Amino acid sequence: MSNLDRQAALTLCGGRAGVPGEPVHELLAPKHVRLGESIHVRRLLPNLGRRMVGAWAFVDHYGPDDIADEPGMQVAPHPHMGLQTVSWLHDGEVLHRDSLGSLRTIRPRELGLMTSGRAISHSEESPRPHPRLLHGAQLWVALPDAHRHVDPHFEHHPDLPLVTAPGLTATVILGELDGARSPGTTYSPLVGADLTLARGTRTSLPLDPDFEYAVLSMSGEVHVDGVPVLPGSMLYLGCGRTELPLRAESDAGLMLLGGEPFEERIVMWWNFIGRSQADIEEARNDWTEGTRFGEVHGYAGDRLPAPALPPVALKPRGRVR
Repeated sequence: MSNLDRQAALTLCGGRAGVPGEPVHELLAPKHVRLGESIHVRRLLPNLGRRMVGAWAFVDHYGPDDIADEPGMQVAPHPHMGLQTVSWLHDGEVLHRDSLGSLRTIRPRELGLMTSGRAISHSEESPRPHPRLLHGAQLWVALPDAHRHVDPHFEHHPDLPLVTAPGLTATVILGELDGARSPGTTYSPLVGADLTLARGTRTSLPLDPDFEYAVLSMSGEVHVDGVPVLPGSMLYLGCGRTELPLRAESDAGLMLLGGEPFEERIVMWWNFIGRSQADIEEARNDWTEGTRFGEVHGYAGDRLPAPALPPVALKPRGRVR
């Protein structure tokens, strides 16, 4: 998934400063961003109020969109560095191509996990023909410094472990939840899970008190720890929780994101995560000059050009503002 913002800003995030050591309720409103010709996304991270949740550093929610007569998702080849991308669908299909030669169609409740490491490029598009509806989320996980130069690789996991309770099915996307562990590769302690709740369900999920958490509402009416969370919004929950009470007023879908607070300070710009402005400048030059990130074959169109770097130097602002 690409950040298509042509006015991309340098952002410094990470570090434990600003991570509450106790449970909180911070409702994060989305920023609306256009993605290609027919898709609009709701960007929840980075947010005006909070930039990271554990190692989760970027969250876009899109749909449900009727794309029966539209091209759907059409994201041209673009680069990534220092992160993992997570593709997650509730409806539709996304065709993934990358510079390693991977070609895979990702379908609902299947994990598409791309580790960029030192450098990779990829494209994402709705296949032709494609299902009528498109609904999902695209997320990034920041790689810790010890692993940010690993060899790039792509994983596709169609079968993921489930945690069930009356009225609840939780699919473990990454990390571990209630003893169930995803096969997806992780590089820091975290969890990502897709929660499906039936109308009238009242239940609680066990949590790790050392993790910070947030919940993204995908659909339906649900109260998270007593707070109503509407589709396309995110509730940040802080740390120190051992359980998460949930009450579904209708059939509902949520994504639970959590992890140990990310201690390292990172720099995010466009589709890169580094540790300094120099890292970002080098990556941009390498993409512009056609080196390092490889080539995506088979996409019918040109690759994305990198936006101009902002004229001002990076100013540290921490993980919240």
